[in-house]
Amino acid sequence: MIPDIEEQWRIWQEENPVENVPDISDDELKEALITDLSKVCNMTVGEYTLYQKWMEIQAKWPTQTVNTLFGEETQLVDPSEETYLKSIYDDIWRPESVDDYMNLKPRLVYTDNTSFSTEKDLEGNERIVENKRSKDLPKRWNSLRTMISTMKNNSNIGRNLYFIVEDEITNKLLGTICISSDFLDLTPRDKWIGWDRETKTQGNMINHTAIGSSIVPTQPLGFNYVGGKLLALMCLSDTVQNTWKKQYGDTLVGVTTTSIFGKAKKGGMSQYDNLKHWKKMDYTSGSVAYETTKATQGLIRNWLHKNHTRKYFEWYGAKKSTGQPYKRDHRNRSYHFTYQKLGIPKEYIKSDHARGIYFSPLYNNTREFLCKQAQESDLQKSFDTSEEYLTTLWKEKYAKKRIENLVKNDRVSDETLFYDDLIVLSWEEAKEKYLSEIGR
Repeated sequence: MIPDIEEQWRIWQEENPVENVPDISDDELKEALITDLSKVCNMTVGEYTLYQKWMEIQAKWPTQTVNTLFGEETQLVDPSEETYLKSIYDDIWRPESVDDYMNLKPRLVYTDNTSFSTEKDLEGNERIVENKRSKDLPKRWNSLRTMISTMKNNSNIGRNLYFIVEDEITNKLLGTICISSDFLDLTPRDKWIGWDRETKTQGNMINHTAIGSSIVPTQPLGFNYVGGKLLALMCLSDTVQNTWKKQYGDTLVGVTTTSIFGKAKKGGMSQYDNLKHWKKMDYTSGSVAYETTKATQGLIRNWLHKNHTRKYFEWYGAKKSTGQPYKRDHRNRSYHFTYQKLGIPKEYIKSDHARGIYFSPLYNNTREFLCKQAQESDLQKSFDTSEEYLTTLWKEKYAKKRIENLVKNDRVSDETLFYDDLIVLSWEEAKEKYLSEIGR
């Protein structure tokens, strides 16, 4: 049983004495923050996205210089990781002919340690069954997601369902999906639904929607066949809905997602625009927080622990009776507090970066249900959410047109865009090689 907050505070102070925390002055921390933030706040959206990716990969896979018979070489600190990453790279789906996409049969593999997937019984009804795959799945998801996505692999607060998408026929990798707790406030979406805050939060109706927080196809599936559209459709599938219900007990009636670049992308188009069963809800207000380096984040925590101990405890130590963090979004809260106390200029803190908002109502009366004007028993499916239907829709409506156009214009790609070489590339080398590919 988790003790009340004051008892937690007493115990925590005994276990985390302030005198053991390294000293850092306000001026030292402010200088470190300005150094980090001034570097990134002048970057374009694409450059900042790549910079985060480069720092993430270099931190996750550290290297060392070793002397060999042939001179100095740069190697991974953990050599086994090279073999592991190569095995993932080798498992990526690559077509042998341009029409191979027609044979794909996507399967969503839920990546908890006991993993569930779907199968059909003799009557053709789908059911969730335990997948006997290895307990390596969470690591496999994280490694694949980090290496194939432009965006940094951030963990999300609250509910998370992680799926590896693979071809059932060949077992080759098609991408990764993460379905997470939905954003609490998205004004255009909330206005379309007709949500008031009390119904959404106190009424717990926000638990009946989710967000596709990570929707990433492997390459060349993504470029040649608009594989991002396939994965976006899979977010609406029976497997996702059934797993959400099994894990959390709530019926999923709608799915949200946001585009990576929104208005900042050349041409302004996203993979979700004009995608059937997804509705565009306008744009976010445009406020993305810049991140400092890991080293500076450590300085922030030391400074907070030393100078604002009770607040630091509430953000990083305290738990609710349910075991969840005492403060929601504790890291961003603590960083914002630090910036405010130290007088960091606003232009260093956040970018004016609007993202497109998209929402898929899974039922004809999703809005009525979310506003508590309809019962769960009244829900009426708005479209077929079987993997078979969604895959066929992708093949016939999107992939076919895309690959035919690329063949006609001699633009078919065989590039995998697997970012493993960022482990050893300098930042300038990373920009030269990959900046033009960001957002592809």
